[in-house]
Amino acid sequence: MIVEFTGGKVIVTPHEIVVKLLGQHMVTLQAQTDAVQLIGRGANVIAANGSETKWSIKLDSESQLLKIASEMGCDVQ
Repeated sequence: MIVEFTGGKVIVTPHEIVVKLLGQHMVTLQAQTDAVQLIGRGANVIAANGSETKWSIKLDSESQLLKIASEMGCDVQ
């Protein structure tokens, strides 16, 4: 599934998440779903924290976060 937001797009599968940011630098963030935390309550943040990975990105709305949670099969915290 692809969820678009103002900064780019989030590509979600049950096993991994990829964030592609807009711009000339072509930044791509990738993480296994086990390393991803979805933070709601107005923050609307995807946070990845693994053994060698640490990044986060803010989405535009909670509905985007809920779509991602549904595809990943996890809860929003």
